[in-house]
Amino acid sequence: MYKRLLVLLLSALLPLSTTLTAGASAYDAHPKLVVILVIDQFREDYLERYRSDFKDQGFRLFLDNGAYFPNCYFRYANTKTAPGHSTIGTGAYTNGHGISSNGWWDLSRNTKRPISAVEDPRYSLVGMPDAKEHEGASPRNLLATTLGDEVRLDTKGEAKLFGVSLKDRAAILTAGHSANGAFWIDPASGRFLTSTYYMSSLPDWAVAFNNSNRATQARAEAGVSSDAPFFAAVGPTSAAVRYELDFARALIQGEKLGAHNVTDVLTISISSTDILGHAVGPDSPVQRELVDQLDVNLDQFFTWLDKNVPGGLHNVWMALSADHGIAPVPAVAAQLGIPAASINLKALTAALNAAMNQQFSPGQTLPYLLPHQELPYIALNQPMFERAGLNEHEAERAVQQAMSAAFVTLRKQENAATDATDAATKSSQKRLPPEPEIFRTFTREQMASLEPGLPPTEFGQLIANSYSPNGGWYVMVVPDAYQMGALGQGTTHYTPYSYDRHVPLGFYGSAFAPGTYLNQVEPVDIAATFAALLGVNQPSASVGHVLTEALRPERPATPEIHRRGVIHKPISRSTHTRATATKKKTTRKTQP
Repeated sequence: MYKRLLVLLLSALLPLSTTLTAGASAYDAHPKLVVILVIDQFREDYLERYRSDFKDQGFRLFLDNGAYFPNCYFRYANTKTAPGHSTIGTGAYTNGHGISSNGWWDLSRNTKRPISAVEDPRYSLVGMPDAKEHEGASPRNLLATTLGDEVRLDTKGEAKLFGVSLKDRAAILTAGHSANGAFWIDPASGRFLTSTYYMSSLPDWAVAFNNSNRATQARAEAGVSSDAPFFAAVGPTSAAVRYELDFARALIQGEKLGAHNVTDVLTISISSTDILGHAVGPDSPVQRELVDQLDVNLDQFFTWLDKNVPGGLHNVWMALSADHGIAPVPAVAAQLGIPAASINLKALTAALNAAMNQQFSPGQTLPYLLPHQELPYIALNQPMFERAGLNEHEAERAVQQAMSAAFVTLRKQENAATDATDAATKSSQKRLPPEPEIFRTFTREQMASLEPGLPPTEFGQLIANSYSPNGGWYVMVVPDAYQMGALGQGTTHYTPYSYDRHVPLGFYGSAFAPGTYLNQVEPVDIAATFAALLGVNQPSASVGHVLTEALRPERPATPEIHRRGVIHKPISRSTHTRATATKKKTTRKTQP
């Protein structure tokens, strides 16, 4: 009798044991693959303006069949490529991950030029005949872990993590410290490279890709000569997008991403929109054409994923965002009456240097400011100020106090040039041309909260989130809205204004409830949301929120339901397509 009772008891417990194992496992290989897709210089309103252009399941995979947040804004002021990709990867802002710009001055490493955000002389390049002669790259300056790092840590390195872009900083900083590899192109040849930080030689699949005629084909598609520099000539075209996504396909197949017992992570940054956008601006029909082509390219890539990842898109979770927005071309905005002046950065630097010499070394022309300046940070020549007997506080305050007068000098110079060359036209204009204006400046010490100075407002928080210990002594400059460093006919980004901070945020996958969600969110929420769903720690400096409103309702764990019961059974693309008819909207606000 006792044996019979024991058998019955074990029989009853067996299904329960199976269910608990399926529901409690930290990793049960669902999803098979997480893809974080970043589109460089891609303002969210592109998707609103051109939505009727999108016909297939490129952007519409997120807009119609995913959880989409159109009201997404970065919460910092230094809206550049390297910080943007770092923020998406780490779920932190510059005051957490340390990447303030694409490059900065570090006199302990180089006294002749700024260093890039990812250059690292301890390593060399891998992937072309003379690669070992070139300085390598690494995430050495990134002060926080990324989502991919946390997945690698949680799986004890079993999960694979890769980053791909045309740009080194975009490939490296989004993926993180523990990536199995990050790949970017040689600007001249278009060959994909990596660094000895990751590997001593390219994998066979990458060698085969580089040795194929794919780069030649991309040049032909772009209509440029066979010896044209790839990044500059092919980069601003849809041919470069296809080229990059073809490399991503080769990587997925070569590394068997999505075919392991744990979840793999791939970050992809599309660079072409930024390369073209700087030249033509966000309102150009040429940029619209590239966005439309990108939609087609993404549809083809997602269709390929559906066919080549085990289980298809059921087993893939994706996020879509951008590293920053973009300002309109100043001349275009000025025609509408917007005070969109261009700032002559060389003239501004000269005026500040003149002011410092007048104050600290009369009659001399010493370089108190370092050359090769790039807004929003003005880099100070620390040794020169120390030679004059000034400490950091005194030096930064001196430059800050001279800034308004330097802008006055700048305006006088530009007005004199206009009067000399175009006096007749100017006198007949109904509106005078816009002039450079300074809004606010902040010293490094103020940004680090080492002294008072930041306003207790949302704007003050944007500035605080832009602080970095990198870059030596500096002053952050915030011109008036729609103003920028002179770029000829082009445009740029680097400000705290909405047009530079506004980016799309979309999720797709079986974890997410399709709908358009109108509450304001931030790109840092990507890492937080994925970390919660995957059951791993948030990245070390993460400040994001889990976007619970976009998640499917929880259900009790069963063998068919993965990831602690929060993910429903896989849903096919055809099922998601039908979800368009029941698309929901909400204005629920996130927690403060």
